[in-house]
Amino acid sequence: MDLIENKYRIISVVGMAKNAGKTMTLNALIDEAMERGIRLGITSTGRDGEKQDIVTFTEKPLIYVDEGTLIATTEETIKRAEARLEILEVTDHRTAMGRIVIVQAKTPGHVQVAGPGTNKEMKEIADRLLVLGADLVIVDGAIDRVAAASPAVSEAALLATGAVLSRDMGQVVERTIHQTQIFSLPKLEDLLVQEIAEPIIEEKGFCLINHGYETKILEIKTALGGGRIIGGALQDDTQYVIIGGSLVSKTLKDMMECTDRYKQVVFVVKDATRIFIEPRDWMYFMKAGIKIQVMEEIHTLAVTINPYAPQGYFFQPQEFLGKMRQFLSPIPVFDVVLGGE
Repeated sequence: MDLIENKYRIISVVGMAKNAGKTMTLNALIDEAMERGIRLGITSTGRDGEKQDIVTFTEKPLIYVDEGTLIATTEETIKRAEARLEILEVTDHRTAMGRIVIVQAKTPGHVQVAGPGTNKEMKEIADRLLVLGADLVIVDGAIDRVAAASPAVSEAALLATGAVLSRDMGQVVERTIHQTQIFSLPKLEDLLVQEIAEPIIEEKGFCLINHGYETKILEIKTALGGGRIIGGALQDDTQYVIIGGSLVSKTLKDMMECTDRYKQVVFVVKDATRIFIEPRDWMYFMKAGIKIQVMEEIHTLAVTINPYAPQGYFFQPQEFLGKMRQFLSPIPVFDVVLGGE
């Protein structure tokens, strides 16, 4: 909470996989906020706080809230809360589990949290929680993994990782480094290119921009089939390739087969949550000279680790913590069960 208090108003907690320790991280934040008298607003990009994971059927930590906590959740999940809740507002946002309702905890207790599915709706709900009196809003990235870390939703993110990713500790470290590297991609600084790119990205379009700031719109229906079209369209004076949707390995590989002009251009995406590239491919692309920038940066506050996997294996907690700190420095790394930074 020292990293957050008086610096950010909306943060997200996202996990690299199910059972990476995201809900434990969320509960540790709630505990610290309760100790400091910080009034929280809590919502989720999916459903969280249920006793058993509805996908993997593993036991999950419950979400415990203090009296006065504001929660944006669905009509259906309100009925399952142990805490007594007062309805403050019924919103126009609808989900499969009913409308999103903003409630206040009148007594401490466990709750389930389920929120809207889109970043735009999530930001509107988070802003509303602030208006209603929350000092800090925590967005729980329950589905879509890291999507809630998008700057369109939150100002900063906590990333939960753990043994569930692999039985090999080195693999877990490698994948976590990879995710933090993607989150740390540099921001596009050219203001004129930003101005040109913004409407293209909003429309999920594709565009080339040359040194004279002239544009060429590319007719690409999906990113998966777009690599060869991009490769064929690159010219000697092309400076930027604007990617309106997701950036995936196949797009870059197909483009590289067509041309070596990719070395002179910068690929621009909305933010790092739009990039879906595995660690080995990422290393290959970086060595090959691929350059990627983002319209909006993600600020990674810290990484939390869970040395235990639901499959029954685990890493020695102190060794795992030491390795993660060694390789992720200067990003702070926490084990919220062991305690301490």
